[in-house]
Amino acid sequence: MASHSMEAVYQFIDVTTIAQRLLLFVVVPLMLLLLLLHIAANQSRKQTKLFPPSPPGLPVIGNLLQVGNHPHVSLRDLAAKHGGGLMLLRLGTVPNLVVSSPRAARAVMRTHDHVFASRPASTLVDSLVYGSSSVGFAPYGEHWRQARKLVTTHLLTVRKVHAYHLARHEEVRLVIAKLREAAAEGTEVDIGKMMNAFANDIICRAVCGKFFRAEGRNKLFRELNHMTTVLIAGFNVEDYFPGLANSVGSLFTRFTSNRVKQTHEKWDKLLEEIIRDHERRRKSSDHGRGAGGGGVEQEESDDFTDVMLSVQHEYGITRDHIKAILMDMFEAGTATSSLVLEFAMVELLRNPHLMAKLQAEVRKKTPEGQEMVKEENLAGMVYLRAVVKETLRLHPPVPLLIPHLSMADCDIDGYTIRSGTKVVINSWAICRDPKSWEKAEEFIPERFMDGGSAAGIDFKGNNFQFTPFGAGRRMCPGINFGLATINIMLANLMYCFDWTLPAGMEKEDIDMTEVFGLTVHRKEKLILVPKPHGTLLTP
Repeated sequence: MASHSMEAVYQFIDVTTIAQRLLLFVVVPLMLLLLLLHIAANQSRKQTKLFPPSPPGLPVIGNLLQVGNHPHVSLRDLAAKHGGGLMLLRLGTVPNLVVSSPRAARAVMRTHDHVFASRPASTLVDSLVYGSSSVGFAPYGEHWRQARKLVTTHLLTVRKVHAYHLARHEEVRLVIAKLREAAAEGTEVDIGKMMNAFANDIICRAVCGKFFRAEGRNKLFRELNHMTTVLIAGFNVEDYFPGLANSVGSLFTRFTSNRVKQTHEKWDKLLEEIIRDHERRRKSSDHGRGAGGGGVEQEESDDFTDVMLSVQHEYGITRDHIKAILMDMFEAGTATSSLVLEFAMVELLRNPHLMAKLQAEVRKKTPEGQEMVKEENLAGMVYLRAVVKETLRLHPPVPLLIPHLSMADCDIDGYTIRSGTKVVINSWAICRDPKSWEKAEEFIPERFMDGGSAAGIDFKGNNFQFTPFGAGRRMCPGINFGLATINIMLANLMYCFDWTLPAGMEKEDIDMTEVFGLTVHRKEKLILVPKPHGTLLTP
């Protein structure tokens, strides 16, 4: 019995030994072979991965010195030499994908829009704009979706923009009155400064209501707007060397941090005062309704602050979120509208025959004897719209759109774009691409008219050769508001006045040198002499 048991044990040991030998000599080599094949396949895939072309750079700083004082121009020139539509730069330690063609822009802002819908992190913007919680700078996520939905549903709809037409008319009237006074005295005017103040006042009125001039708030908004633009557009160490800024940030950013803190505190104090004013008025209005009073007559009379206070719980936004969105309105609305108006005037002065053509249309479409152009007169002014389009094409106020951020690896035209890459869309280069635009460097509004080479092309996110407002998820939501401001002001400048340059200055003397920042503006002031047109303009 014992012998049979031992024999069974020996047989089991023999079987186990055979299995071990089989594992050692067959299975293990097979596993090693599979592992080697997997490694070889990975190596092959890595070898076949292509990254966008990149110009050679320097150690540590990469391609920073190749960007220059006019990045939109230098990046266009670099792309022409090295990358075409897609080019990869290393600015400090940060990889930047530069997009310079309509095809590449379509890939980023439509085909792979879900991948590139976020924003790069910025310590400076976080400190200024309440943790980057505005619509423009917020990273992609639920907060951004809710904030954008609020803005597009309640603040910047066509209906809401139209509701402000009387306010716009009143603000235009104030500008025209100042220009008439200057014309009567024969004095020159700084049209750029005047347009900036006008655009700022329009935004102030939309945000604060008719009390926006109280205590000089409109001027304070203008000052804070300028301070914020300078800070965001400046050289910030963490944007190019995130690790260095985190480790020795106090050595490099102390001065900037102090300025950011001071600017943020000024913004916060002003916005808090405005919100409290609105809360007091809302409580007073509620009490009035409870006692049988009329309260707020209709929704259209509510300004942006009123609207956000009324829906903040529905959208889950905090008080700081409201302030961030209001800051967004000022940053996006003031500079964009005023710069388009100034550049339109510059191009019309450089092309007097085009100004005469626009003036003829505006004066023909406005009822005879009418003191000013009204918004209902604008519908038939097709050349006016063409002039605005051509101005936006040749002089997009934000030539490099606010950067995007890739949230995952992505393939575009055979190139691999790695997750975490900052994406810079050169709208200026795209809008001047000679492959898309005939005589791309010339100011030709007729191209947008019926029968023109660009007839039917618009800037609403469907034509990627024309992207001054971006496209896709991160497209600027304020297009309707901005265009309403621009169109009514430009129409009245053309209707009410004839324009000349200062004595002794010819159109060829107009200096088109630009200064780059968050937006691009002309280096020299635009000084003009307004002359009243017709007897209807006599005060």
